[in-house]
Amino acid sequence: MHSLTGVINGTELRALRGLRSPEKIQRFLDTEIGYNKELAGPTCYSPRLVLRHGVAHCLEGALLAAVALRLLGFPPLLVDLEAVRDDDHVLAVFRVKNHWGAIAKSNYSGLRFREPVYKTLRELVISYFEHYFNPSKEKTLRRYSRPVNLSHFDRINWMTAERDLWEIPLYLLKIPHRDLLPKGIERRLSLVDDRMFAAGRLGAA
Repeated sequence: MHSLTGVINGTELRALRGLRSPEKIQRFLDTEIGYNKELAGPTCYSPRLVLRHGVAHCLEGALLAAVALRLLGFPPLLVDLEAVRDDDHVLAVFRVKNHWGAIAKSNYSGLRFREPVYKTLRELVISYFEHYFNPSKEKTLRRYSRPVNLSHFDRINWMTAERDLWEIPLYLLKIPHRDLLPKGIERRLSLVDDRMFAAGRLGAA
């Protein structure tokens, strides 16, 4: 386990100690952490606050997953997915034998876990394309960022801060994003069919 055991307190370690694989981290996000609807206003909880409140939206869930991955020896990496007419989505990404996988918190069933079977980051991101749609059934994913190593935010104690971490989403917004789709194809995209739409929204909070 990572030397972060000196930073994270005993209660937090007990919550994270059993998460010994990326799959178990995803299961914890799905079953133990509710979806943060931000009813009292926008939040950007640190992992400590996510564990305390028991809720997270996609960025908050990705931050918690990044801590759990770091405890397993992975670098704490986030990738931002940028959409049109829709919310962005944030993944905690990891590599096993040079293949990319991802962990994510989402109300949409197809925007969560990915096994580490993707040779490139683009392959990983494109796997989300058909599942990334808005309430109008438009496929909305367009761009993605490079992996951001959260160790650069250790100076603000991002893992254990007792405040919202607005520095991180602001940073994700300003860094360059790569186009995902070939030029000219966007106007020819079809809408998601009813079955895919229903499957994507299955279990939404």
